[in-house]
Amino acid sequence: MRIRDWDANLKVRLFAEALVNITYWMFFPFLSIYFAEEFGKNKAGLLLVFSQIFSVLANLMGGYFADRFGRKRMMVLASFGQGLSFLCFAFASSPWLQSPWLGFVAFTAAGVFGSFYWPASQAMVADVVKEKDRSDVFAIFYTSINIAVVVGPILGSIFYVHYRFQLLLFAGAVCILVALILTKWTRETVPSQTSGSLTREGKWYYFLRNQIRDYALIVKDKTFLLFIIAGVLAGQTFMQLDLLIPVYIKDFVKDQSLVAFGDLSFLIKGEQAFGIVLAENGFLVALLTVFVTRWMSKYYERNVFALSSVVYAISIVMFSQTHWIWGLIFAMAIFTFAELMGAGLQQGFVSKLAPEHMRGQYFAAASLRFTISRTIAPLAIPMTVWVGYGWTFFILCLLALASAGLYWIMFYVFEKDQKRKRLEQPRQA
Repeated sequence: MRIRDWDANLKVRLFAEALVNITYWMFFPFLSIYFAEEFGKNKAGLLLVFSQIFSVLANLMGGYFADRFGRKRMMVLASFGQGLSFLCFAFASSPWLQSPWLGFVAFTAAGVFGSFYWPASQAMVADVVKEKDRSDVFAIFYTSINIAVVVGPILGSIFYVHYRFQLLLFAGAVCILVALILTKWTRETVPSQTSGSLTREGKWYYFLRNQIRDYALIVKDKTFLLFIIAGVLAGQTFMQLDLLIPVYIKDFVKDQSLVAFGDLSFLIKGEQAFGIVLAENGFLVALLTVFVTRWMSKYYERNVFALSSVVYAISIVMFSQTHWIWGLIFAMAIFTFAELMGAGLQQGFVSKLAPEHMRGQYFAAASLRFTISRTIAPLAIPMTVWVGYGWTFFILCLLALASAGLYWIMFYVFEKDQKRKRLEQPRQA
C-alpha cells in the first residue's frame, strides 16, 4: 500500500511522529548517564525500575482509554502531556534550577503519557486500514522509528552534553506542536459501537481485572510460559542498549580518535561514542531487518531462537572486553545481528501457538516479554556498584545462555505436545 493512498490521519501522523521520534532519541539514550551521575548508580537503577512500573500500568490502561474516550483525544492528550513533562524536565535542568528529582518525576510522567499514546496510535491504524495492508503500514512506521534511532543519537551526541536545557525545551515544544497538528488535521476513528458499549457497561477496573485474567493464560500453556520466561531472560541483555551500555561507555571511553588523517583527527568522548554506536544499531536494523528475517526463515525456529540468545551472550562479552571505539562498533554489529535473528520469527511463532479464538490474548500476553524485561533490566546499573562491570556483564551473558537453553527445552515440550495432538486426531475421527 503506497503512502499516497493512505488515510489522511496516517499521513499527518507519519510526519508528526517522525519529528517527535528524532527529537526524543536526541536525548533519551543519554538519560541513564544523567541519572547515574546525579543519583549514583545504585539509586538510579532502582528509580528507573520504579518509573517503568508506572509505564506498565499506563500501558495496561491505554487500550481501555483509547476505546472509551477515542483515539484522537488520547493521542492529543498524551502528546500535550509529554510536551508539558519535557518542559518541566527542561526547567529542572535550566540555568535557574538544577533538580534531578524534578527531572526524574518529569521523565516518569513523559513515560506514562507515551504509554497512553501507543495503544491509541496502533488502534487508529487498525480502524482506517484494511487487514491485508496493515503489516505494510506498521512496517513503514517501524522504519520511520529506526531512521530516528539513526539520526537522533548522532545529533544528540553533538547537542546533549552542552545544550541539554535547550534540547529538552525543544522536545517539549515539538510535542505540543504535534498535539496541535493532531487536533487540527486528524479526525476521530473509534467505532461508535465500541465506545458506546464501554460507556454503558465498562468500568476501568473491570477492564484491568479482565486484562489480568487474560494474562493468567501463560501458566496454563507450558510452551508459552517457557517462551515468556526465555524472552525475559534474553531481554535482560538487549534492554541494556539504553541502560548499562551508555553508562559503561561513558565511564570507560575517554577522548579517542575515530578517524585520523595525518595531523587531523576526529576526537570523540563517551557520550558521542555511545551516540555513534546507537546510531549504528538503528541503521543496521532499518537496513537489514527484511533481509535477515527472510534468511532466518529458512531454518527451524528452535535453532534460530537459541542461536540468537547465544549471539547476544557473545556480544555482551565483547562489550565487556573493549574500551576501543572500533571494538564497540564491532560488538554492536554482533549485538544487532542477534536482535534481527529473532525479530520477525517470534511473532510468527506466537501465532502458531495461539488458538484462533485466543490469538489476540496470546499476542497481548506475549508482550510481557518486553514489559517485564523493561522493568527488571535497570537493576544492571546498581549491579556495577555491587559486583563491578566484569561480573555484571558475565551475569548478563549467563542469562542469555540460560535463555538459549530454555528455548531448546520449550521446543522439546512443543514438539511433544504436537505429537500428542496428532496421535489424538485419528481417535477423534
